[in-house]
Amino acid sequence: MPESGNILLTVIDRVGEAHELEAPTDMNMNVMEVCKAYELPVKGTCGGMALCSTCHCYILTDTPLPDMSDDEEDMLDQAFFVEDNSRLGCQLRITDALDGLRIQLAPEAED
Repeated sequence: MPESGNILLTVIDRVGEAHELEAPTDMNMNVMEVCKAYELPVKGTCGGMALCSTCHCYILTDTPLPDMSDDEEDMLDQAFFVEDNSRLGCQLRITDALDGLRIQLAPEAED
């Protein structure tokens, strides 16, 4: 059970290992920043501006999410390995609504 003011996220890394992450809802963080804080292999090259796709992930639960912005849709249009459940982690703010969210990190594009 997460501490008060925190939610629990499950992140499946690129080798299939699940990580349970506790994330604070009062720090205006996003999923990408939480993954980086736990030293998961998420680059977040653009710093959360939806200008790259290095925090691309797949949503595995039916957790209600905010609609995609035009910037996020445009970036995913250019990303590799995009699926119907693709989102950019940087565009998913940590709120109580995300409690129980389960995601999988998308494969990294070859440079």
